[in-house]
Amino acid sequence: MKKIKLEIIAMSSSISQTQSYAVVLGEIDGLRRLPILIGAFEAQAIMVTLEKLKPTRPLTHDLFYNVLNAFKIYVREVLIYKLEEGIFYAKLICQKDSETIEIDSRTSDAIALAVRIKCPIYTYNHVLEIAENAFEFPGLPSVSQDENYEEPHSDSTSHNLQSKTLDELNELLEQVLEQEDYQTA
Repeated sequence: MKKIKLEIIAMSSSISQTQSYAVVLGEIDGLRRLPILIGAFEAQAIMVTLEKLKPTRPLTHDLFYNVLNAFKIYVREVLIYKLEEGIFYAKLICQKDSETIEIDSRTSDAIALAVRIKCPIYTYNHVLEIAENAFEFPGLPSVSQDENYEEPHSDSTSHNLQSKTLDELNELLEQVLEQEDYQTA
């Protein structure tokens, strides 16, 4: 199966649910998104790294990374391989000498580790398709990989994402995240 590379495109805290956050991963060469709800500790671990902050003592993900290094285990990639009943499943694809090791992980922990290590995050097309179908995007056209797909005609430019500039798309993303509309994000 062909893997699709992802990147973090947004993070947001929930005003209505304390200790709840969302990290939105997007495919690098496309428009599809994976909105993943995460806990406060994982959100903190991700943001500390993204903001290049240096805690005085190692956080849990730093500790795990240090243990991997001590035993000469190299994390090649994070793979989000399944979405079932609203839960994303991930694993760390590691290398020790010539042996490949797969370690089951919560997706939030895998992402927190990936940003520290600067290793790529991947998923499969079927996970993106399931996510697209599982999370309804009201008022927005669906994104399709089909070459013959045509954007529905609409008089409202807010619904025609292809005509938006990157700045306009980022502004729309910020607006829906502010409204805690993670499915639309």
